[in-house]
Amino acid sequence: MRDFLVQLIGLVGTLYWIILLARAFLPLMGMDNWNLLFRFVFDVTEPVLAPLRRFSVVGMWDLSPVVAMIILTIVQQLLIGFVMSAFR
Repeated sequence: MRDFLVQLIGLVGTLYWIILLARAFLPLMGMDNWNLLFRFVFDVTEPVLAPLRRFSVVGMWDLSPVVAMIILTIVQQLLIGFVMSAFR
């Protein structure tokens, strides 16, 4: 059970990390709001990134995806640590 939960947390965290990375790079590849892939990525990531923008915009640079990736990694490691200690 413990190994399953650890793998599930790792998988979900990695998938969301990849979606956040895609959010940062899809506009650079010419995708706009009318593209279905971009709309999906935008809809999945915007609830997380919108609150972070208050603290992570530096000039014209939006660093919210980077901040979200760091927070996601920390939360993922904390959850894995909690599961490992709870199921000894």
